[in-house]
Amino acid sequence: MNADTTETVTSTEGLLMLEQQLIAAGAPFAVATVIRVSPPTSTQVGAQALVEGNGTLHGWIGGGCSQAIVIEAARQAMRAGQPRRVRIGNEPSAHDPDVEAHAMPCASNGAMELFIQPTVPAPLVVVFGATPAAQEACVLAQRVGFRTCVAADIVREGASRYDAAALDRAGASFALIATQGDGDEDALEAALRSGAAAVLLVASRRKAGRLCETMRLRGIDDARLAALHAPAGPAIHAHTPQEIALGAVAGLVALRHELAQAAALARQGEVATEAVPPLPPCEAIGATGADAGRYVNPVCGMSIEIAKALHVVDYAGQKVYFCCDCCKSEFERAPERYLAAASQRSD
Repeated sequence: MNADTTETVTSTEGLLMLEQQLIAAGAPFAVATVIRVSPPTSTQVGAQALVEGNGTLHGWIGGGCSQAIVIEAARQAMRAGQPRRVRIGNEPSAHDPDVEAHAMPCASNGAMELFIQPTVPAPLVVVFGATPAAQEACVLAQRVGFRTCVAADIVREGASRYDAAALDRAGASFALIATQGDGDEDALEAALRSGAAAVLLVASRRKAGRLCETMRLRGIDDARLAALHAPAGPAIHAHTPQEIALGAVAGLVALRHELAQAAALARQGEVATEAVPPLPPCEAIGATGADAGRYVNPVCGMSIEIAKALHVVDYAGQKVYFCCDCCKSEFERAPERYLAAASQRSD
């Protein structure tokens, strides 16, 4: 079906079945609900339509004059991943910044307002490895809102053990390498050759460095190696498979939000200057840390009384103080980045 196709699926049951099919397929869609009308119109309050990612509309929310507007608004809502209200009409109304206003092109000159709710599939994480940590990571990632699959499950019969093309066909957003010594190089190469936005590797920095050199010898350039994150998550002093998986999934969560924020800034025409922007200050908004005996947390900007600090890291010959363990863990994941950002703020 193309973007101009309109299917009349007027029953609530039919739309609900279609929603379930699209959810099962991991396909984006948006539901538009009429919440206000001013006659003359051909619709009524409560009327609904479903718009697929390609613009195909199912259901009924009014005549052809309004459908093109609703379809485009629904596609924008899906791209942004945010709901929106849309008003279509020529009647004078008070300006509402939360409502997107469009002129009614129909000669009837009626008016309608809709609420558009997008459903965007959760990002897919492909997990490499048959280790206990890999199995635990699949479970934990699902619990925090990811779709997951094991790499071996999406490789077609007769193909190589790890296949970059298979990852792309599955729509992988992230790759998590938890092979831990069993096929590390092949798994990492396949993940880096795929279109995954980020590749997380469960390994020490030393091992990751050796694997990076191998990847360069296999033809992976530095631009693509920039998508590699190793270790996979923050330093939580993990020992058991469950703890290792927890750290890796924490890395997935952080990267998911970083990429979403960067995409939002790009849509607004802005340029993100930091991969991990500093969080706003907590309850100590406005504190400068200039007073003797105080220190500015480089992660969230909070001013901390050094004598009472419970979370401290010794890094590069200096003590760094934090307001909570979350900030401490986040700093340990990228210390140079946060120290550089703190230095820029102080300048």
